[in-house]
Amino acid sequence: MASMIQKIDTFIDTARKMGKGPSLTRGEAKMIAAKAKLPVPSWLFNDAKYRQSHGTYYIPALANKQQVSVPVASTPVVTSTDTSTDAPLSATATVANFARGVATVQNEIAAGTMIPARVDTYVPYGHFNDVKKIIASGKFFPIFITGLSGNGKTTMVEQVCNGLNREVVRVNFTNFTDEDDLLGGFRLVNGESVWQDGPVVVAMQRGAVLLLDELDYGDPRKINCLQSVLEHGRVFLKKMNRYVVGAAGFSVVATGNTKGQGGEGSEKFTGTNILNEAFLERFRITIEQEYPTKAVEKKIVLGLMDKANCRDESFADNLVKWAEIIRKSFFDGACDDIITTRRLEHIVEDFGIFGDRMKAVTHCTARFSRETADSFRSLYAKVDAEVTAPAASPEDAARVAAPTLDLTNANRIDLLGAGFAQRYEVKSLGAQWDANAKVWWITSELYAKKSADFSKYNPTPNATAGMKEVK
Repeated sequence: MASMIQKIDTFIDTARKMGKGPSLTRGEAKMIAAKAKLPVPSWLFNDAKYRQSHGTYYIPALANKQQVSVPVASTPVVTSTDTSTDAPLSATATVANFARGVATVQNEIAAGTMIPARVDTYVPYGHFNDVKKIIASGKFFPIFITGLSGNGKTTMVEQVCNGLNREVVRVNFTNFTDEDDLLGGFRLVNGESVWQDGPVVVAMQRGAVLLLDELDYGDPRKINCLQSVLEHGRVFLKKMNRYVVGAAGFSVVATGNTKGQGGEGSEKFTGTNILNEAFLERFRITIEQEYPTKAVEKKIVLGLMDKANCRDESFADNLVKWAEIIRKSFFDGACDDIITTRRLEHIVEDFGIFGDRMKAVTHCTARFSRETADSFRSLYAKVDAEVTAPAASPEDAARVAAPTLDLTNANRIDLLGAGFAQRYEVKSLGAQWDANAKVWWITSELYAKKSADFSKYNPTPNATAGMKEVK
C-alpha cells in the first residue's frame, strides 16, 4: 500500500503534468486526485499550512521553477523582433511567447528557464538603467514603454532581465487577444476538459516579469481583464472561482509603438488601438524610448559587423549618418518613412553575405514604396563616396531634360516636380517645405544661384511674375 508521502508525490506529479500552478481550488484538487486515481486529498484540505484562502490551497512544491508545465501548441510559431525567422520554441526555450491563433503558450517548458538569452551585440542605451532599477527593486511597478518601431524597446527589457537573472513571460498582442488567451481557460487534454493557466497567471505565480508586447494592438474590449492585474498585481479567475495574487517580484512591462491614445504616429502602425483611459492610468509611468545616439548606434553596427565577420568602419559611419539624416527629415515632416536601428541590422547582415554596400542598402530598402526606396538609395550614394549612385528612373531623366526656366522675377518659386523621392535632395540645396500647400519652394535669389540644380524640379512661380523659357 502506498505511503502518504508517495501519494503526495503522485498528486504533485499529476498536477504538474496537468499544468497546474501552486494555487489550487478544492475542485481542482479533487480533479487531480481522481486523475491520479488517488483518494480525496484530505492531507491538503485538513492541513492549515496549505490553506491560502477559503476554498483555495497553496502547494509550494508546484511553484518549483524547474517543474512548471504549460500547454503544448499544435502549431507553435515564434514572432520575435530579435530574430528574422519563425520557428517553434524548444523545451529549453529562453522566453515564453504567447499569441492568439497559435496557442496560449507556444510550447511546453517542462525543464529549463524563462530567463531571456543574452544578446552579445546588445549595447545599453536610452532608459536601460531606469528600467533595470525598477525591475531590480522587486516592487510591483507596471510601466509602459513607447517609441517608434525598431528602436529596441523589447530587447531592452529582455536584456535587463537577463542581467538580473529574472524570468520573462512575453505576450504578443493582436486584435484577437482576449481574456481566455491571457488568464487561461479550459483546454481539451487527452480527451478531457482541463483548466490551463494563461501566461498572465503563470507570470504572477512565478514572480516573473510579464512583458505585454505591442499592447496597443490589443482590442480594449477584450483585454480589460488586465485592469485588476495592473492595479495591484491580483486577479480573480471567475471561471474557476479562484483568486490569484502575484508572487514576490511579479511586475508588468508593456511596450507599444503608440501611447495607446492614437494621435501622432498611430497612422503608421495599422491595427493599433486607442486604449481605455482608465486602463492606461494603471501604469505607474510611461517611458518614451528614442533611437540611439550616433555614437551608440555606430557601436551597435560595428558589433553586428563583427558578428557577421564583415567589419567596415567607414561603412558603419556612413550608415549611421545616413539613418540620422532620414530620421531628422521624418521628424521635420519632410519624410513619411524612417530607417530604424533594426533596419541597419538587416543591412549589416546582407552586407555580411554579399559584401556589397549598395546592394545591401538596395535590398533592405526595397520594402518601401518605389519613390521612397529610390530617395533613400540616392541619399546614401551622396553620403558614401565609395558607392555608385543608382541609375536615374525615366521620370528623373525626363526632368533633367526639361528646358531651363528664367524665374528670377518671381517672388517665390514652387518646386512642383519635387515629389517625395526628391525631398532630401531639394532640402540639401536650401529648399523649404510649405506644410500647408504641401510643396517645396525656394526664393528667386536662391534660384538665380542654383538654377542648374533646381531646373529639373519643374520650378513654377507661386505668383504670376514673369516666367519665360530660356532659349
